[in-house]
Amino acid sequence: MQTDVLTGGFSNPAVQSATGFRAALSALARPGRIEEIAGAQAPSPVSDAAATLLLVLCDPETPIHLAGACDTPEIREWIAFHIGAPIVAPEGAHFALGTWSALGPHHRFAIGTPEYPDRAATLIVETEALEPGGARLSGPGIEDSARLCLPDTDLFQANRALFPLGLDFFFTCGTRLAGLPRSTYVEAI
Repeated sequence: MQTDVLTGGFSNPAVQSATGFRAALSALARPGRIEEIAGAQAPSPVSDAAATLLLVLCDPETPIHLAGACDTPEIREWIAFHIGAPIVAPEGAHFALGTWSALGPHHRFAIGTPEYPDRAATLIVETEALEPGGARLSGPGIEDSARLCLPDTDLFQANRALFPLGLDFFFTCGTRLAGLPRSTYVEAI
């Protein structure tokens, strides 16, 4: 195990985990709103926002899938040390981390069942930029409409059609975070 894998956790766990959890909930409750979230630092190329999400949302019983450049020995060791979560194939993941293209095809992830819609996967999508603009969002948590640059509006429209089943998404960049729950309507602009 590399010594740098031992670093990057919370320096003040009680405060940082509460602050991070609140930012994550706020991002999902207000789709399209960009939140600041920080406190954790995983090995590159994982953003501080994504690392913080992993620390506040995952535990040893939360299977995680790592895709593309996020699937390295250093990141696996960081997760093992700080979270203890198992690394699994897409089909068994509760959370997945990677870029949009690395996470595809997205139909591999669980969308829940009619009896247990909460058993769907949540994808943490690392982006190069996170900006308001692009697609128009509406639905629960949005007063009128919101805007967020999204990689594929067709997939999000199809995902919404599955409601109450479907995937939930977090988009991360640096220390910025936005959420897109399955209940959100997405229109291309």
